[in-house]
Parts: sequence; structure tokens; C-alpha cells
Amino acid sequence: MKFFVDTAEIDEIKELNDLGMVDGVTTNPSLIAKSGRDILEVTKEICDIVSGPVSAEVVSLTSDDMIAEGRKLAKIADNIAVKVPLTWDGLKACKVLSDEGNMVNVTLCFSANQALIAAKAGATFISPFIGRLDDINMDGMELIADIREIYDNYDFKTEILAASIRTVNHITESARIGADVITAPPGVIKKLADHPLTDKGLDGFMKDVEKAGIKIL
Repeated sequence: MKFFVDTAEIDEIKELNDLGMVDGVTTNPSLIAKSGRDILEVTKEICDIVSGPVSAEVVSLTSDDMIAEGRKLAKIADNIAVKVPLTWDGLKACKVLSDEGNMVNVTLCFSANQALIAAKAGATFISPFIGRLDDINMDGMELIADIREIYDNYDFKTEILAASIRTVNHITESARIGADVITAPPGVIKKLADHPLTDKGLDGFMKDVEKAGIKIL
């Protein structure tokens, strides 16, 4: 499974990238706005740090404007994935941009039918939003499973990018079901290393070390 980090914070991206935990980055205008910097400047800096896909989102609603924005974003770097919404205009933009050789991430997916037509339109990635479905008492993981089954039935090449990840359990279940990619905030990715028994075992080990006066350095 590939790990994308969902942030525009440069230091967080560098830290995880240095550990080999970053296969790509997802951003959006809201995340970049928090930095107070220019969207194109921040996106270029991220593309220079990671070698994998960096999703950069359009801000228009009509297909013609999305296409124009997507072409501009794609010029930032070779690893840009243009992010478009799963609307009819977004699908039109996806088809044009993907036919031109650009990676396209179709976002805000909430149904298997939406994922099916996004794949037909040539999406590189489909981003089903797990957490937001859970928020309205629907099963986000069930959607991932449905999309996986449909894509496997017809050998679609579109990669399932599990998004709106809120917990480490979302990551575990996405991996079990067979999502190709997850994108999560840095804090959630770091929590994958946590376990209370690890903490307990290390605490006991350190007490033994101190009691025995063991030193290596």
C-alpha cells in the first residue's frame, strides 16, 4: 500500500519523506491557505521534496475553467496530479486532462457509481471519503470494498485512494480490503507506530537498564 500524506506543511512532509513513509502528497487550497503562502509556490516546493504524485486541486466549477487550471497546475512539475471534483464538469475535465497525459485525482467520491464513471473517464486516482461517510452513519469501508470489487471485475487501472482518514483503524481496514493508496494527516500516520504494550514493555526495559547501570555510550 502506498502512503500519501495529507498536508501542506513542508517540515512534516520532509520528516516523513526522510523515513520513507511518503509515496505522495495530497493538498488542497484550504490546507495551503493555512500557511499564508502562494499556492503555486508551496506546491512547487512539495513537488521538489517528494518524487511521487502531488495532488493539486482546481478551484473552478466549470469544465473549461478546470481544464485551464489543471493545465497550469500540471506545468509546476512532472509529478503533479490534478485534483478535480466528482461532478459532471469534473469528469469532463478529467477526460481531457488524462487524455493529454496528466495524472488526475477525482475527489469527493461517496458512491460506487461515482467511482465507476470516474474510472471510465480516465481517472488516475479515485478518492472515496471514508470519514465523512462515517460522520453520517454510513460505512466508509463498505464503499472501499465495493469499489475494489468493481474495479477488479473489469480490470480498471484507476487506483483507489482512501481519503478522509481519521483513525489508524481506517488505514488497517483499507489495507485489508485492498485500497491502493491511503492519504492521511501526519499525526494519524505517526500513530501507526503506537501500542500500549510497546510503551509498557519499553518502560520495564528501561527500568531494568537503569537498575543494572547498563550504558552503551
